[in-house]
Amino acid sequence: MKNLQYYNGLTEEEVFQKLLSTFQNSITTWDYFVNWEKVLENLDKLNTELNILNSLIGSPNIEDDFISICKRYPEVKRALPILIAVRKKQLRDLPILINTESFDILDIKDLFEKKDNDYENLSKFFIETGLKEIFKDKKIKNLVDYVTGVEVGMDTNSRKNRTGKLMEALVEKEIQKICKKYDYEYGTQMTVDKIKERWGKDVPTDRAKRRFDFVINSENGLILFEVNFYRGGGSKLKATAGEYIGLDEIIKDTNFKFVWITDGLGWLTATNYLQEAFKKNQYIFNLQMLKDGVLEEIL
Repeated sequence: MKNLQYYNGLTEEEVFQKLLSTFQNSITTWDYFVNWEKVLENLDKLNTELNILNSLIGSPNIEDDFISICKRYPEVKRALPILIAVRKKQLRDLPILINTESFDILDIKDLFEKKDNDYENLSKFFIETGLKEIFKDKKIKNLVDYVTGVEVGMDTNSRKNRTGKLMEALVEKEIQKICKKYDYEYGTQMTVDKIKERWGKDVPTDRAKRRFDFVINSENGLILFEVNFYRGGGSKLKATAGEYIGLDEIIKDTNFKFVWITDGLGWLTATNYLQEAFKKNQYIFNLQMLKDGVLEEIL
């Protein structure tokens, strides 16, 4: 860690302890839980098809009526995967084992296309996934309401990514302030190719597809940022620390600066790995340090 005036009077160990003691317990905001815009957008795409399928609920001849609807309104087939909480694109990786003795496989990726007329396997899908019984017994009252719940449930899988986005949003606020003050340009999610195209500078990296969360083009050269937040512990922390030690080693001999901004109480379970990186890397900060103004001194 480079000595900065910001830390005047503090030893390296004291600065590290400052880092540890000001980690945030959470950066979760209310919009972390459900992305309603995305949920309702996905629902709107299938609203007509779901309302057509509503006519099947409680049908006494449900198998025949199901195939009849698929023939008359082939577009309803594209709404079927979401009824079992599967995205259509996921079906490419979900061939179905239909015989455990001979290990026969059914590739269903094209089963829900309008052009496909495999009604036999559509019927098998409807029966074997349990949808027939759910429809017949009126366990589902309204498919639009049901799929709303499915979409909300599936959206929770995106929460991990939302934590990363929340962290990036907090960092970007500080970057915006500093760039506005000094009239610097910055970019987000910048690959080395994008950096070269925008500013004509070649950045050495540890891998060709490296994508920096932020890059500031300052009068003293580029500042390259990686940003993350760890609420919990795990092997990922060790891997991340090792990765960024290597990346900093590559960058530090250039005219560029590498800044790693990380936060979260998860680091308290892996302080040894973080301290190793702290000793070797040019700059490691958390959100509090960023808000205290340390970035301005680097610039």
